[in-house]
Amino acid sequence: MTVTAFFFYLFAVLAVISAVLVITAKNPVHAVLFLILTFFNAAGLFVLLGAEFLAMLLVIVYVGAVAVLFLFVVMMLDVDFAELRAGFIKNAPIGLIIGGVVLAELIALYGFHGFDVGVGTQLAAAAPEGVSNTKALGLLIYTKYVYFFQGAGLVLLVAMVGAIVLTLKHKEGVKRQSISAQVNRTPETAVEIVKVAPGQAIVPSAEAQR
Repeated sequence: MTVTAFFFYLFAVLAVISAVLVITAKNPVHAVLFLILTFFNAAGLFVLLGAEFLAMLLVIVYVGAVAVLFLFVVMMLDVDFAELRAGFIKNAPIGLIIGGVVLAELIALYGFHGFDVGVGTQLAAAAPEGVSNTKALGLLIYTKYVYFFQGAGLVLLVAMVGAIVLTLKHKEGVKRQSISAQVNRTPETAVEIVKVAPGQAIVPSAEAQR
């Protein structure tokens, strides 16, 4: 076994194990940490394929931003994880069926073609001479696949807004700032003039107490 093959199987096995631990971990914080480990191993696979720019993006964007954001969201939101686990157990048979189909497809693919773990030997198209991988990828994304690229961004935006709407819950009894009420205040509602007789105490009104 060559050095390249050894590192390929090492990164691949660790990525699969950490991905399984993401969905099976009982502690949500541990699940996010296993997700970060999955990203690192996937970045190693990209490096072996000669796509160092994708590996850098995976580490900087996903590990440095997305995964850390997930970690803070999981720690700050009051999510009912018992209900989520119940849904996971309920949908486990469907997930096993889909996983079995994907596994059968991978086995069939390996039986017909096998897995080549060589570095840079099975690229879909060689980059032009004098053009780096980063520039070649940019030329391809922003010319031939520009509409698909923008569409993927819109799908991610809709998914993010949907996740915020589903998880945002207002707690009762919490005072919140109302910008419109503050802007539309009039002198009659903002200032209360009280005539106090000598020796009389001032009792704040209910509106002033709020």
